[in-house]
Order: sequence, then C-alpha cells, then structure tokens
Amino acid sequence: MADPTDWLPHRPPFLLVDEVHDVEPGRSARGSWRLTGDEPFFAGHFPGRPTLPGVLMIESLAQVGATAVLADERFAGRLVLFGGIDASRFRRQVEPGDTLDLAVDLGRMSSRAGKGQGRATVAGEVACEASLLFILVADC
Repeated sequence: MADPTDWLPHRPPFLLVDEVHDVEPGRSARGSWRLTGDEPFFAGHFPGRPTLPGVLMIESLAQVGATAVLADERFAGRLVLFGGIDASRFRRQVEPGDTLDLAVDLGRMSSRAGKGQGRATVAGEVACEASLLFILVADC
C-alpha cells in the first residue's frame, strides 16, 4: 500500500483516494477511498439521505488512473488533467461508511494524452464505470 501523494499533486480537501494498493506504471492502478460521513459534501447531498456525488466518484477514478500515468518514468513530474469522460454509468449509491474500491486500466499513452477504463465498486458491487481521457501538460 502506498500514499497517493507519492504521485499526485492533489491534497485535502480534494484528494479523493486514501490508499494506492497496486500500481503497474503506465498500465494500471488500484486504490480505495473510505467515506467516513464527515466529508462536507454529504451535508448537502442529500440532507437525510447522504449520497456520494457521481462526479466525485469519477474524479476519484481519475486520481487513481493518474497514479498509473505518473508512476511511469516517461510521465513522472507531469501534470495530468481530465480531457474527457465517455460512457459513464452509475449503478449504485455510495453512502457514508462505504469503501470505494477503485481500478483503472490504461490504454495506449502518448506524450500528450491517453485513455483509461475505470471501475469503482463497493463490496464487489459496481458503483460506477467510465472511460477517461487523460491529458498531460508541462511539469508541475
């Protein structure tokens, strides 16, 4: 297990990954995000029925994918941005107390961009799936 900040420039409150469990540089990464219920977005989304916003599930997948990109020595030190999201599907609500298990498999990466396929699960149930486009910019 590793600290995601070993690769990512993100910091709280916008670091949406607690641990990185497995990284194959330039190929894939696995991580997790434990939702305690203390996260500020739960207070307003939704009062009486706290639910993780889908956009934050997608962002957590992108952060895990970025660890696989940045672990590759060809891209180390670069800034990885979102270029696009395709075919996203939300299949299950995620609530306080859940652990979101995150997995991203990268496709072909060039010096400027690449794609990945992400899947977030809770206790083996799919919560979210999406195709992600990563854009690499200058060193950060």
